Amino acid sequence: MPKIVNFVHNYNITMGINIFTLTSRLHDAEAITRSTSAFLSSLGFDYSFKGEDFADYGKGGLDLIYVRTGGTEGLFLEMLSTLEDMPRKFYLLTSGESNSLAASMEILSYLNNNGMTGEIIHGDTAYINQRISIIEKTVSARAALSGMTLGVIGKPSDWLISSGVDYDIVKKRLGVTLVDISMEELLEVYGNTATPADDMIKEARNEDEKSRISNAVKLYEALKVIVERYHLSGFTIRCFDLLTAIRNTGCLALARFNAQGIVATCEGDIPAMLSMAITQVLTGYSGFQCNASTINPVTGEILFAHCTIPFNMVTRYELDTHFESGLGVGIRGYSQPGPVTVFKTAGDMSRHFAEEGELKRCQGEPNLCRTQQIIALDNVQATQYFLTRPIGNHHVVIPGRCKALLDEILD
Repeated sequence: MPKIVNFVHNYNITMGINIFTLTSRLHDAEAITRSTSAFLSSLGFDYSFKGEDFADYGKGGLDLIYVRTGGTEGLFLEMLSTLEDMPRKFYLLTSGESNSLAASMEILSYLNNNGMTGEIIHGDTAYINQRISIIEKTVSARAALSGMTLGVIGKPSDWLISSGVDYDIVKKRLGVTLVDISMEELLEVYGNTATPADDMIKEARNEDEKSRISNAVKLYEALKVIVERYHLSGFTIRCFDLLTAIRNTGCLALARFNAQGIVATCEGDIPAMLSMAITQVLTGYSGFQCNASTINPVTGEILFAHCTIPFNMVTRYELDTHFESGLGVGIRGYSQPGPVTVFKTAGDMSRHFAEEGELKRCQGEPNLCRTQQIIALDNVQATQYFLTRPIGNHHVVIPGRCKALLDEILD
C-alpha cells in the first residue's frame, strides 16, 4: 500500500458547542441554576456556557439556545432583534421542565411563520446526545466547505449531459468557489515535470508496465503543481482527453489525492466532485466514485464499478490498465466488507440520494471497470431511484453508515 499522508487539509473536525440561555424572571434563579447544572452535566459533551449574553451568537461553532423556562417567548424576540445576521437554523434545547417545551414550541412556530427554520432538541439523554453530535458535525462541515476552492480541469465529458452546474448557485448554497483550469495548462506543466523516484514504480513487472506507472506518477506530480498554484481543496478532470494527449489516465493520481484529503474526480463530473467534497468534510473519506453496472431490484444488490478508488479505502490493490482504453494505469481495489452509504447530490443541491447498505464483496471480472463492489442496500425499494429518477450516472460509496449526516447537511 502507498503511504497515506495528509496532503493539505483535514476537514473531519468539530468546532465546539456554545450554550445560550433564555430564562423567565419569574422563576427562582437558584433553582434554575441547579436544574441547569444537572441537565447539562447529564448530557456528557463539552460546551462553552454563554448564558444570557448573545454577543457571540453566530460567531462560530454550534449555537444552542437552552430554553430553561416558559414565558421566554418575548425574550427570544428581543434577542432576535439584536442579531446582525440570521443563522441558517435556530436550535432550541429544552429539558421540558418549567414549561420550557411549551415556550420552545411557541418560538419555533413563530420562526416557521416568518420564513425562518428551527428545531427543538428534546428527548432522553441518548437522543439529545446523538442529535447534537450529528448537528455539530454538519455545522463544522459547512464551515469547512465555506471558502473552499475546487478546480474544473478541462470541462465535463461530453456524455455528462445532465451534470451541468451553475457556479453561482454552488457558491451561494455551499460557499464553494469553482474555478476553470484549461487542460492545456495542465499538459504544459506535465511536459515540464520530471518523473520522480517513486516506490510505486518498483511494483512494475515489466518495462511496459514501468513506463505506464512512471507516466501516471508524473501526471500526479503535475496535478500537485496545479493544486498548489490555485490553492485547491479538490478538482475534477476531463480525464479521457489524457488518453490521446499522453496515452495515460488519471486513475492513479486520483486514488492518491483522495486518500490524502484532496477531492479528485473523473470525467469532469462537477456534481460528483461536490458530493465527494461533502463526504470528505463529514467523514474524512472522499468516497469511491463509481457507476452502477447492474441492479437487482428484488434483492437490492447493485454492482458498482470504476477504474479508481482512494487508497485509504482498500485493504489491497492491483495495478492494471484503464478498462475502456487498455492504456495507462487503472486501480483494482479490494475493500473490507461492511456497512457503507451510497450518496449523490444534484449540482444545485435541490435534491440528493443517500441510502445505507452492506458491501458484500469485491470482485475482479475482466469485462468491467477495474474496481468492482457488490453492495446490498438496506432499503430494497431504493433501487427504484436508479431506475426512475437518478442524479446522473456517477455515485459515491462511503465506508460506514452516514445517511443521517448527509441528510442533515443537505436539509
